[in-house]
Amino acid sequence: MDRYGIIKDFVRKHKWRYIWGIIFLLCVDALQLISPKILGYLTDDLQTMTITMKDIIKYIVIIILVSLAIFLFRYLFRIYIFGTEKKLEKYLRKELFDHLLTLSPSFYNTHKTGELMAYATNDINAVRASMGMGVLLITDTFFLTIATLFIMLKTIDVKLTLLALIPLPVISIMSIKFGKIVHTRFTDVQEAFANLSDKAQESISGIRVIKSFVQEDSELENFNQISQDAFKKNMKLARLWAAANPFVGLIATLSFIIVLGYGGTQVIYGKLSLGDFVAFNTYLGMLIWPMMAFGWMINLLQRGRASLDRLNVILNTKPDIQDIDPLDIAEIKGDITFEDVTFSYSSGQEPVLKNIDIYIPAGNTLGIIGGTGSGKTTLVNLILRLYEVKEGRILIDGHPLDRIPLSTLRENIGYVPQDSFLFSTTIAENIAFSNIELPMEDIEEAARLSHVYDDINSFPEGFNTIVGERGVTLSGGQKQRISIARALISDPNILILDDSLSAVDTHTEDEILKNLKDVVDRRTSIIISHRVSTIQNADEIIFLHEGEIVERGTHEELLSLKGHYYTLYEKQLLEEEIKIH
Repeated sequence: MDRYGIIKDFVRKHKWRYIWGIIFLLCVDALQLISPKILGYLTDDLQTMTITMKDIIKYIVIIILVSLAIFLFRYLFRIYIFGTEKKLEKYLRKELFDHLLTLSPSFYNTHKTGELMAYATNDINAVRASMGMGVLLITDTFFLTIATLFIMLKTIDVKLTLLALIPLPVISIMSIKFGKIVHTRFTDVQEAFANLSDKAQESISGIRVIKSFVQEDSELENFNQISQDAFKKNMKLARLWAAANPFVGLIATLSFIIVLGYGGTQVIYGKLSLGDFVAFNTYLGMLIWPMMAFGWMINLLQRGRASLDRLNVILNTKPDIQDIDPLDIAEIKGDITFEDVTFSYSSGQEPVLKNIDIYIPAGNTLGIIGGTGSGKTTLVNLILRLYEVKEGRILIDGHPLDRIPLSTLRENIGYVPQDSFLFSTTIAENIAFSNIELPMEDIEEAARLSHVYDDINSFPEGFNTIVGERGVTLSGGQKQRISIARALISDPNILILDDSLSAVDTHTEDEILKNLKDVVDRRTSIIISHRVSTIQNADEIIFLHEGEIVERGTHEELLSLKGHYYTLYEKQLLEEEIKIH
């Protein structure tokens, strides 16, 4: 993709805002060129003592009118240029967030939250500034330079102008050199900021663990090291930028010395009027600004380019999972087939699943059990197409999984993951996440089915209770049951419960399973659990061990095998008896 493609699209849509903004800015610059001339005429009239009170009033009125016009046009160009800059910021954030939502889970396995936050803050701000203040500086640099030089050469003194200009190109040359170094150092600054953001986000999210293990001092030391690294990189950039302005001031002083020496001599010998000398010095002062602006412009553009390069890395990242030649399917019934599926997360890695063959007729329930790391969650993630199958294939209703539109697939699956993630909003909005327009009756019914209705009503605010970040104000069992309600409310044709009853006691589990019996019987259900009691009524149960199906059958059939399932069942029965006694 073209490096500037996303910027070009935005400018194309808002070109008239930029055009009008530049026109108003040029009006300001043109009006500013009038004042030195007025000052020169006034000086000459005062020197020759030919000025009258009427002339003074005339000069005052002209200056006031010019100032008012500058005020008006300055306001307008700021509205159009800086207002459009803010629109760009909003546009870039939306594009970035939209794209992040399309990326596959594997992307988030290698990119930390703090790093992505840096893209959405610092990098976007740098691009925004280059398209706001950067436009202003580019316009000022070229128009003011050309217009001021033309006036100085045409109306005052050619030789004096050429002599005064001798030191000024040095500013532009040094600005270009500064800009190249700024680009490198600013990239380092942005990366350091990303690391700092990530560390802060991680530490705040894990504050309870930090406190539990009394690791505040250790975390503070780690944070200070990362902060110190960011400080050093910022200071390297700041020192470079701090040297630029004094350098410009030194070069500008040399120009004024030349003008004072040669121009003053010309005034003494009557070859240059005092008014022209005063106007010339004012124009020279105005010329210093675009020379300085050139350096600032280079700095802003280099920063913007560095950040745009970083953003493009993300925006050009293609999702691993996307629709390719999808079928025209709006709904799925839930007939699921695994045909000799072998899966590993990366090439060369030991397979997580090996030779998986499963058939789940629509409306049936599959129970999956096995030890930690046996591949249970990976198996259901493949159904959701969170990862792509490379060996073997998965069919739903006889259609290859990768030909079913992603939106259709996921809209028809109700998924309750192991990690019951809740958003920092009300319980009602968390339950109705798939459709916030759902009536309260549906939300309450879903809560009853998941056996969390009474818990919610025990809160002072009921369903309007705001849960903390990731649902931290709720117990693990309450979070799991709210997640179940969230999956049920969309009435999916396929329901996947990934160890989603692990945080509730066996009595509550029995109540939830009773409530869910009618729900489960009406749709294809896949229930993953470490507890035999959770899945014992499933139509078929598979026991996974190191990624392979080592046992399969009904509860009674598996018990009769006296294998892995039987051993686990006996162990859990013993644990329950110990708890009772």
